Amino acid sequence: MPNPQGMLINLALQGGGSHGAFTWGVLDALLERGTLDIEGISGTSAGAMNAVVLADGFEENGAEGAREHLHRFWKAVSDASNFSPVQRTLLDMMFGNWSMDMSPGYLIGDVMTRFYSPYDYNPLNLNPLRDILEELVDFERVRRCKGVKLFLGATNVYNGKVRVFETSEITADSVLASACLPSMFQAVEIDGIPYWDGGFMGNPVLFPFFHGTKTDDILLVQINPISRKEIPRSARDIHNRVNEITFNASLLRELRAIEFVSRKLKEGVLSPDEYSDVRMHRIALVDTDAPLSASSKVNAEWKFLTYLRDLGREAALEWCRENEQHVGKKPTIRLEEEIAYTMQGELTGY
Repeated sequence: MPNPQGMLINLALQGGGSHGAFTWGVLDALLERGTLDIEGISGTSAGAMNAVVLADGFEENGAEGAREHLHRFWKAVSDASNFSPVQRTLLDMMFGNWSMDMSPGYLIGDVMTRFYSPYDYNPLNLNPLRDILEELVDFERVRRCKGVKLFLGATNVYNGKVRVFETSEITADSVLASACLPSMFQAVEIDGIPYWDGGFMGNPVLFPFFHGTKTDDILLVQINPISRKEIPRSARDIHNRVNEITFNASLLRELRAIEFVSRKLKEGVLSPDEYSDVRMHRIALVDTDAPLSASSKVNAEWKFLTYLRDLGREAALEWCRENEQHVGKKPTIRLEEEIAYTMQGELTGY
């Protein structure tokens, strides 16, 4: 994104269902400020959708176009959810609880996905997100986008490896592949290869930045916590924690690799001519006064999405005030602490 006074940065956008509206808020604030020049975006699932919508809008009308397209996309997602059987209960609404844990529609769907596959209960492979993407996103324009490089991650079902779709390859299918939870949707086939959600192998992938972009600064927009302080005890909480661990495992591996290379560069073991000293930064969705349960990731009420958007805007502006001046100079995450093992072998960090 050309900006004469901007500092180059790459964005790594995690997936997380409707919690991706937090990322929308982060992007909205960064685009409004205009002090950072976004060179590349790596996205998975909801992060992939935010990325392509941003690129489409930016190619059409710069930063303001990107902001308008993001708003329009999330409003369309919310409007489509009005017809969903998964809705909050009246009690949840009265007490300001965003959770879907007590929603009859959510409970029925939760049980169904544990005993039946989407090939059973959705044989026509209906996906409302496809309709939204195909209606609102001009994928030819996305593929022409020169202002930002895109890297969307999906998981190859056959070999379990990550597939990265770059800007010139991106279609509605590649975005849906990146967001294809196998318990909810049939695998998305592209050139005869079936793909599932990219979060299994990269949430999101970072390695495409190393050779595909110039800047060594990566801003991670993190909406899935790595660590928690409580032990999950219910079947649902255990299942949710397993998913969090699974979807963060590949990210932790890449962070360990970045920290290892950075340390060896400082020790003089590796050559700076061959290896990059990546500077990591982060804006994270953290628990608020109303903690967000895993089931709230399927809550697409406009009131909830704009609540998350506003959280994202606030978090981005706070990060800019405290850390923006360090972009291009030093990391604002201490990776040695993020990935350090305690004596018990437990990971520390957010």
